[in-house]
Parts: sequence; C-alpha cells; structure tokens
Amino acid sequence: MKILLIEDEIELLNSIKSFLKNEGHIVETAPNFKDAVFKISDYNYDCILIDITLPFGNGLEIIKHLKQEQSESGIIIISAKNSIEDKIIGLDLGADDYLAKPFDLAELNSRIRALLRRKNFKGMNTIELNEIKILPDERTVLINKEPINLTGKEYDLLLFFIVNKNRVVSKNTIAEHLWGDDSDQWNNHDFIYVHMRNLRKKILEKNCRDYIQTIYGIGYKFNSEQ
Repeated sequence: MKILLIEDEIELLNSIKSFLKNEGHIVETAPNFKDAVFKISDYNYDCILIDITLPFGNGLEIIKHLKQEQSESGIIIISAKNSIEDKIIGLDLGADDYLAKPFDLAELNSRIRALLRRKNFKGMNTIELNEIKILPDERTVLINKEPINLTGKEYDLLLFFIVNKNRVVSKNTIAEHLWGDDSDQWNNHDFIYVHMRNLRKKILEKNCRDYIQTIYGIGYKFNSEQ
C-alpha cells in the first residue's frame, strides 16, 4: 500500500515510516502543511495519515481539500488532540478513522490494513478472483489453491492490478505506486517490465489464466473479463 505520512514530529515521523516500510508499505512523508499540499496535488495514495496541528497550516484543511478533489485515498487522523470535538470534526469532514497519540505502531498498521479491506475489498480478510486468492494480512498468494512464491514487489504489483482490475494503468502510475519517491531515480521504466515479466511467468507456471495485457505505448491492464 502506498501511504503518505503527514507529521511534524520528526522523530515520530521516522519511527512510523520505518515501521510501516518494514511491514511492506511504500511510505512518503510530509513534515508540514505546504509539503503535504504539494504531495497530494501531484500524487495518489491508498492511505493518508494526517496530524491535525502542522507548521504553516492545519490537517483539517488538508482533509477538506482531499474531499473537494474527490480523492479516493483513505484518511486516518493521527493527533495528540484527543478531544471529542476534534474527532467529530475530522470524521465529519470525511476522515475514515482517528487514532490519538500516543499509539502502538502495530495498532496503526492494523487500522491501515482494515481501511484497505473496507475500501477495496468490502471488508473481506481474503481477496479472491477466480483461481487467485490473496491473504493481505499475511502477504501471501494462492493460485489454484497452491502457494506461489512472489517477491515483495511482485506481490505488490499483483495486488495493485487486482485493485485496479479492468482498468488501463500507465507505467508512470505503476512506478509511483510501487516505488514512491524512489521512482524518480530511473530514466525509463525497464525495471517495471522486469517485474511484470517475472510475475507473469510465475502465475502462468501455476496454470493461472494470463490476465495481464500490455497496452502498447501506455501501460498494462489486468483483464478479468476475458
């Protein structure tokens, strides 16, 4: 999952980022209001973690902006302000959840996973598409009831495709979603082709239908309607 963490306490920001990256998430950060607005204006995220009190602005204004732009990102408020009023205002503006500081990082990760299930998979703990079964909490995949050995990026790529099944997704979108800020390090998208080739090879070896279609000059489509 691609996450934007908006938090001005640098020590806490680094702690959360490190923990969530170890859990397999792509994490980008914004330590103040201005950086956060720049990020959400240029990039899409599965989940945005927002502190209310920020340098140069307020996290509630970011939520307003996201909703005005009809963003599909999940929103979790993380704030030291634990008043009922703050919680009600944030949720009424469109936040999906509220977690008061201090909190356990494992609980934060559980809430992020639950948010992904609600938004993309109707709250289910397993994701099934024909012969493919994904267990997100375990980051494992079964094809025709047999486990398949995927790298972290191959797993993320497959999950991203299933979330966006039957849509054409560009190479830029894939790069930004799976590599975040690191995608700017490459001048081309050859690295995506390598991961795509390896993922397709592995699922075909498990007698899985070839869902991945190359849309030349644009990107790829995970076609479940064929």
